[in-house]
Amino acid sequence: MDQDLSLLSTFNVDAGGMFLLMVTICAFLIPVVVILPPVGLQKSDALVQTHTKAGVEGARSNLKKQFSAEHGPVAGEPAKVRSLVIYPVKSCKGIELTRSKVFPTGLQFDRLFTFAQLKSPFPVAVDSTDEEKSKHKWEFITQRQFARLANVTVDLWLPDEMKLRKQSMKSTEAFLILRFPWKEDGWRGIWSTITAKLNRGRAAEPEVEILLPVDFPSEAEIKENGFTFEDVKIWKDTINALNMEKELPKELQRYLGVSNKLGLFRLDPASLREVYRCAPTKEDAGYQPVTGFQDAYPLHLVNLSSVQQFSSEVPKDENLKELDVIRFRPNIIGESQLTTSGYHPVSGAPVYDEETWKQVRFKPGNSGLYNDAVFHVSCRTVRCKMPNVDPATGFRHPSEPDKSLRGKRAVDEGAPLNGCLGMQLTPLFDASLGEDREAWIAVGMTLEVEERGEHVYIKQ
Repeated sequence: MDQDLSLLSTFNVDAGGMFLLMVTICAFLIPVVVILPPVGLQKSDALVQTHTKAGVEGARSNLKKQFSAEHGPVAGEPAKVRSLVIYPVKSCKGIELTRSKVFPTGLQFDRLFTFAQLKSPFPVAVDSTDEEKSKHKWEFITQRQFARLANVTVDLWLPDEMKLRKQSMKSTEAFLILRFPWKEDGWRGIWSTITAKLNRGRAAEPEVEILLPVDFPSEAEIKENGFTFEDVKIWKDTINALNMEKELPKELQRYLGVSNKLGLFRLDPASLREVYRCAPTKEDAGYQPVTGFQDAYPLHLVNLSSVQQFSSEVPKDENLKELDVIRFRPNIIGESQLTTSGYHPVSGAPVYDEETWKQVRFKPGNSGLYNDAVFHVSCRTVRCKMPNVDPATGFRHPSEPDKSLRGKRAVDEGAPLNGCLGMQLTPLFDASLGEDREAWIAVGMTLEVEERGEHVYIKQ
């Protein structure tokens, strides 16, 4: 009996000790897990050590009050640049900036990449040859066909000299990180959800990251990575570009819902698209206007006042409360438009005043820059159904604003069946720059209209 009591006492002591030990371990591990969660490093985690992410977000955004009446025309106030946006990967999320370099192709880092799908020639004629029937071609894709591209986030990471110095490193390489939501089935999905929340906060969801170099790869890098030069069709143009599809995880094709083979094309600086139609001639511009993976022209300008006016005329429902200006994929977002004659402003301009501009000059204003930036206003922006996609969610509205654009903004005789909103721009440069054609544009620059005239859209 005494032996049994002794054993029971020993057991109780051991059980109590084990409980105390477990509590101690948990008390130690919980703060460690919170501070250093047991998750694998992401590609962006490594870049934090040597690079800084470009752009402005959240409360710092110049578009956070875009629906406010304060952006309407103000008597005596010049038009100015409210925000700048680039889209390094065509049809994916943009990056808001406060300043940017301007090249003949548009804003720096804009539309360097595009996704494309490999399509078969269908339907084909009965008398087509077997070769014609089997011929495949790459065609670019956008939110028009695959709305979930709106949920692919793009981050631009630029080398940070101070961080590199601390790491005793030197680098001029910039990188893009593409991120899209992805959750596996079963326990893998549960684990990825837990690790995402531990790593990035309670609201975080699992994501897949893709790392892309910004600089065009060297011949050695192209060969080493198995990239290939292939033709890709964008609208009616076909250009030769670098297919980097080997960088794409299989999950992205499934997430987007692309049934055909998915490619990722990098713009080749040696194979740019020449721009004609409404753009200035080579003689007038001093160089042959060119563009990359933009739809048609190097830059796109939208007047915030005009977007607000149009938005007020669009029927709203539970899926459409306001028209975010980003629906219209602008590069330059202006506000407080005015009428000018030469360099002398006349206050109180109506909305859509930008549709009378033929040449504009952005001056330093309060931007902190010291240069001017001059643009040929080439034509109106003719709209398709892409603005129906909410840029924040990827939800495609069944009818708006496309229906209202066609009904209320069919204002160009060159495109009588389409609505128009925004203007297409071609950069102009001082002849003294020679071949080194570049300028800067920034938030806060003021705008002066140097020439006005009529616009008639010329179809591709």
